[in-house]
Amino acid sequence: MTPNMLLAQFSTLDYTAVGTIFLAWALATHLIENPPKSRPSVSRLMAFYRQEWMVHYVKRETRVFDAQIMGNLRQSTAFFASSSMIAIGGLVALIGNTDQIAGVTKDLTQTAEPASVLELKLVLVLLFIGNAFLKFVWSHRLFGYCSVLMAAVPNDANDPTALSRARKAGTINITASRSFNRGIRAIYFGLAAAAWILGPMMLILGVLVTVIVLGRREFASQSRAALLQEPR
Repeated sequence: MTPNMLLAQFSTLDYTAVGTIFLAWALATHLIENPPKSRPSVSRLMAFYRQEWMVHYVKRETRVFDAQIMGNLRQSTAFFASSSMIAIGGLVALIGNTDQIAGVTKDLTQTAEPASVLELKLVLVLLFIGNAFLKFVWSHRLFGYCSVLMAAVPNDANDPTALSRARKAGTINITASRSFNRGIRAIYFGLAAAAWILGPMMLILGVLVTVIVLGRREFASQSRAALLQEPR
């Protein structure tokens, strides 16, 4: 099947649904990372506390606890990177053998689609998971850079380089967390993209649910309310 023939298999609604998921992905990322000052997101609030962590780190004599936190952060990114790699391998294998998924799709939608159409729909999922893998790997590396910068902070809080190096570590920490959060969002939208197998309307519905979940967790969750609480 030629590329033109393959593209002709998709309806206008299919193209609209695909455009919707990419648009929603881009807008969600922009809004979460650049929220209004009157309503900061959880990611923005946590960025403040990450920088505060590094400021207090300078005055802490025993830094074992900080090293443990960095170790946990790197373990998390490594876990998600490994999981994404496994998912990529599974998707590649599934793209090469769509017979089973074609049977499931036919049972649920009562329509039979060519194998090439199902393969292209799985490629969309693969794009999101692949993006997530790259974000997690970069996040893992940045947390490693942050560890080195933290180790370079002098133990003497009065050292003129102590605070500036700690702030550099805080900036790298924030950048690493931003990449990690982008990877998580890519997984969310990858799950939404999988709904395309059941049709374009299901893809749009999946995108809508994903946006609602992300919006609630970043702007209307209990964790956000807790972060905003100030001591009386």
